[in-house]
Amino acid sequence: MSEHTGYHLGFESLNREIEASNLPVSGDLPGWLSGTLIRNGPGQFEIAGQSYNHWFDGLAMLHAFKIGEGKVSYRNRFLQSKSRTEALKEGQIARPEFATDPCMSIFGRVMSLFRSEPPKPTDNASINVARLDGAYVALTATPLPVAFDPETLETAGVVDYEDDIGADMSTAHPHIDPASGDTLTQMLSFGKQSHYILGRIEPDSRSREPVAKLEVGKPSYMHSFGMTERYVILSEWPYVINPLDLLVKGKPFIENFEWDSGRDVRFRVLRKSDGQEVRTLRAEPGSAFHHVNAFERDGEVICDVVGYEDASIIEDYFLDNLRNDSPVSGTGHLHRYQIPLGESEVTGDGFHSGETTAGRAIRHRLSDERIELPRIHEGEARAQSYKYVYGIGEKEVGSFADQLVKIDVETGSSQTWDENETYPGEPVFVPDPDGSDEDDGVVLSVVLDPEAKRSFLLVLDAKSFTERARAEVPHPIPFGFHGQFFS
Repeated sequence: MSEHTGYHLGFESLNREIEASNLPVSGDLPGWLSGTLIRNGPGQFEIAGQSYNHWFDGLAMLHAFKIGEGKVSYRNRFLQSKSRTEALKEGQIARPEFATDPCMSIFGRVMSLFRSEPPKPTDNASINVARLDGAYVALTATPLPVAFDPETLETAGVVDYEDDIGADMSTAHPHIDPASGDTLTQMLSFGKQSHYILGRIEPDSRSREPVAKLEVGKPSYMHSFGMTERYVILSEWPYVINPLDLLVKGKPFIENFEWDSGRDVRFRVLRKSDGQEVRTLRAEPGSAFHHVNAFERDGEVICDVVGYEDASIIEDYFLDNLRNDSPVSGTGHLHRYQIPLGESEVTGDGFHSGETTAGRAIRHRLSDERIELPRIHEGEARAQSYKYVYGIGEKEVGSFADQLVKIDVETGSSQTWDENETYPGEPVFVPDPDGSDEDDGVVLSVVLDPEAKRSFLLVLDAKSFTERARAEVPHPIPFGFHGQFFS
């Protein structure tokens, strides 16, 4: 363990795998709260003294908090990906990651039409977890979900799909269509002609059906996408790549993307049933990692994201920046885009020519409170008009996610929770099965306490946003990304 203090401790490797059957619990756990919170994120940032470059590059570790009958147990396990096992065997970083690439290009089959032996894709699935087709999987931005046992967290291996959809990248934020139960995912293929792909996986299927395949000259970096009852929304931020650069520049993957100040954002609205592009509108430049929610209202698609003015947040997340003494902001603002539905004619890929649209999408800020890693009441609010979003926030710009926030998207008002010199992670909302309001339930967050050199699981009452209970972990947990609560 290094001598880093404050939030820097959250970017140190955790080399311990433990099982703790009965964590110390203080406060009052709800009697109805029964299930397991499984979180994902980097657990190891170095191999034999060789450091990864970026927060997104660290080797995946799963953390499970099993809650029931007033007790909390904990275990953690490294995801035994080929990226990790090969690196440990070779004593050096073995596969290229998001911003670390000792060889050439990232993300698999990239441009295989130009190369006889493409590089091995990373299966370091460190971003999210989900339950897909009955399997529990860890996800990242390559189309290589890694299955694991939800009880032991032991790795079962990469999920083999029975298709050849030809994707090089895939969002780690798939959506489950509430009406059909289908899984919808946004993918990207690179080549002489690149494509955005909207894929559908039906329940009990291991085949990804391409619902839509859209040609694109310079693909945008899209971390997530939006979904309403009838549509999906692809948001093309002006952070783009010339696919040939992957071949000729020899840079880590994300360093091939460039901010194009001459481009607007472009929203592409696709019908879920058949993939037809029904609306394409531009808006003022900006970027985002996370879509919060989307829904249809009064002839418009309402699309909420955590927005930034440009893509510099990706540079901020390089480990050298996160570990130095300069203030780093890890949050953005809640932005709403109003996208009028109607006919538009789209020809080609061009942002600067060849596209005709009527009007523009309107953007406005919903709250002055800073936010990231947004979560909602999935069962009640997804693809519907909604009221509340939860996230990490900052008391001051540059204080790096030192509070939790709850924002009322209708009024812009907010509630916050903080504890001096602690740093919470993504808040996961768990609904009260007997609740009637959207915010009846609890919020679960893993909080780093650097002074105590440990983390704790925080349980907040979602309505009052006050603490109900906490369970202490015997070590600090590195900052992760996303998790899910499985009842």
